[in-house]
Amino acid sequence: MQNFEAPRFSVGEFRETDTVRYFRTAWISDVHLGTRGSNAAALLEFLRDHEVSTLYIVGDLIDAWQLRRGIYWPQQHNDVIQKILRKSRKGTRIIYIPGNHDDLLGKFYGAYGNIQIQKHAIHRLADGRRMLVIHGHELDTVVQNVKWLAFAGDVGYQFLLSLNPAINFIRRRFGLGYWSLSAYVKKRVKDAVSFIGKFESAVVRYAEKYSVDAVLCGHIHSVSIRRFGRVTYYNCGDWVETCSALVEREDGVIEAVNYCPSASLLGKDNFFAAVSEVGRESF
Repeated sequence: MQNFEAPRFSVGEFRETDTVRYFRTAWISDVHLGTRGSNAAALLEFLRDHEVSTLYIVGDLIDAWQLRRGIYWPQQHNDVIQKILRKSRKGTRIIYIPGNHDDLLGKFYGAYGNIQIQKHAIHRLADGRRMLVIHGHELDTVVQNVKWLAFAGDVGYQFLLSLNPAINFIRRRFGLGYWSLSAYVKKRVKDAVSFIGKFESAVVRYAEKYSVDAVLCGHIHSVSIRRFGRVTYYNCGDWVETCSALVEREDGVIEAVNYCPSASLLGKDNFFAAVSEVGRESF
């Protein structure tokens, strides 16, 4: 595990299936249950390995867009829902912030036992910092202004995801490791890289209206940490490509955890290097 002093952040890969780790808070986003690309098994492992006082679901837990096209709901996807409900019954505070793929839940804002559904949240970190938590689609100009293009892009993304198993079957034949076509396209296309940078800046500008020290979101499936002036930007990633989450220790330090279903979706070294690089930009 590598520690960062400013901002307070560290990163690691945890596979302690025989040991439950306790944290103050955890954030997960973009699980996309109901799609074949969802790594529900990896998320179940994370939920079994970690106990937290507060669990934030930062949008797109369920992919209603895909379910409208056709029903796909294996037992593991149901197990994720049951596991979250079980944690709630045992005392974990669940804060659900709907995203664009599960925006229908926006009709049900309110408290349901230990589960709170709300548009956004202000989280107080253990070290006193105030953090705005949003899904992030509110700042995505395509989602907000050209919805047909957002739907088309989602169809294309799902198609690229569907090619990953066949590609990696061939790669295994040649003794090669896991490689994600969809992640490669998203990371390498110049327009996509430009979009991510503009998205992060827009999220921070939006957060400044709330006079917070940090902002955390999901939506773009890219785990990250960056410092923009006095505001720290966090992205907790997803459970389709990176299988990543953010957790807060009792002292307020935030850690990124990476649960790879097989070896590593991005490559362990590449995952650590990506988060470490943005962490260094904060100094």
